[in-house]
Amino acid sequence: MKIGVLALQGAFREHIQMIANCGCDAVEVRLPHQCGDIDGLIIPGGESTTISKLIDEYDMRDAIISCTFSGKPIFGTCAGAILLADRQNGKKRKFLNLIDIDITRNAYGRQIDSREADIQLAFSTSTPFHAVFIRAPVITETGPGVTELSFYNGSVILARQGNILVSTFHPELTGDDRIHRYFLEMARKGGS
Repeated sequence: MKIGVLALQGAFREHIQMIANCGCDAVEVRLPHQCGDIDGLIIPGGESTTISKLIDEYDMRDAIISCTFSGKPIFGTCAGAILLADRQNGKKRKFLNLIDIDITRNAYGRQIDSREADIQLAFSTSTPFHAVFIRAPVITETGPGVTELSFYNGSVILARQGNILVSTFHPELTGDDRIHRYFLEMARKGGS
């Protein structure tokens, strides 16, 4: 299996290392044709406005959407979750719109308000997952087809709809590979 990591801006190197640590190939994706040669795609955290501009500049939008419609799973972390969301602050956005969630950017405040917390994962209840929140968004609403997989302070922070997985925190900045392994299992099953 080969997992692509959108390498336009943000924490793409950390995701590549995490996928490699899980025993799979990971490649940097910067151009549309590279989406045809992968089994799944990760959109990393970073600065969502910058990443969205670069996606358009490199004509990546249609390639990412085509990945999804072909059944390949996509995993968005932090800024990646913002880009995949259907709505932001209650308003329909015109971007990727691939998961039926409403999201609020910088929900906890500025950089100084970033935090770490132990959370429970619905698919792995053995031990808490130590989550890293950096200028993190919060999922404020989920549609009927969305499965809520983790919460923090009463808000959804990890969710899945079909072949789309989003987290509002940065699992790539921990030594815990459970969420990446969950995504790899999605890729093994062709997104289902």
